[in-house]
Amino acid sequence: MERMSNVTEFILLGLTQNPGMQKLLILFVCLFLITYLIMLAGNQLISVTIFTSPALGSPIKTLNSPMYFFLASLSFMDVIYSSAITPKLISDLFFVENTIYFKFCMARFCIKHLFGGSEVFLLLVMACDRYVAICKPLHYLVIMRQRRVCVMLLLLAWVGGFLHAVVQLLFVYSLPFCGPNVIDHFICDMYPLLKLACTDTYIIGLTVVANDGAICVVIFMLLLISYGVILHSLKNLSQEGRRKALSTCGSHITVVVLFFVPCIFMYVRPPSTLPIDKSLTVFYTIITPMLNPLIYTLRNAEMKNAMKKLWTSKRK
Repeated sequence: MERMSNVTEFILLGLTQNPGMQKLLILFVCLFLITYLIMLAGNQLISVTIFTSPALGSPIKTLNSPMYFFLASLSFMDVIYSSAITPKLISDLFFVENTIYFKFCMARFCIKHLFGGSEVFLLLVMACDRYVAICKPLHYLVIMRQRRVCVMLLLLAWVGGFLHAVVQLLFVYSLPFCGPNVIDHFICDMYPLLKLACTDTYIIGLTVVANDGAICVVIFMLLLISYGVILHSLKNLSQEGRRKALSTCGSHITVVVLFFVPCIFMYVRPPSTLPIDKSLTVFYTIITPMLNPLIYTLRNAEMKNAMKKLWTSKRK
């Protein structure tokens, strides 16, 4: 498809144009760099722990424990998702160089929606896994312990993210950009790009709301319902089983709320850009991927024990 545009690059205005805030750029650089490094270390530690734990005699079994298989996949998605945004943001803040070529803008835009969309569907898969494990334990042993079932569910999450990203990319790529090229944001996102198009974007904007908004709201409601059913069923478990289930589901619910609430606020509304959008984007693209490993490990005794075994074996 031929692109109807004579714009070859965009200028990103960054986090803020406030002169007072500009003086704090070095603080922002340090903050985002530390957050990014913590995110990389935390998510990679989770993946390494899960995939090496069977060799260390840990109770965690890689593909025989679907929850941990999906958790490792979530960590991988978080790393790529945040890496598509954070290094560019840090570079722009440090070097004050905010120009990005159109093709790189589209590449980062696509990666953001591919991995973000896949993560949304993966969180739903993880909720289904917990529902079957807690509410239908006999079915869990028969169905979810099969490797191909886990792989198929993960593949479905990727397919959902891919279709979402393709739809978003087709929307943007079909827009004519023939004049203004200044994006009032630190990333190439849908609503700021719609503002630059030299055509009426009302219908496309509503379609974006229907696409992004529907995915966020529907999956968020399904997640709330599934965890509501799980919590209701805990009365049938022993005290130890109830404690373990509450710890696991508590971690999942926390991640779900941190990820979905900002997304719903941004995409379930008439197409527009608000000053708070930048802060919310920082939260769910940079802060949340950093918090995920902390949330999952601090509330999970098995993960903490496996990490201790991993580090103990490394020192020997």
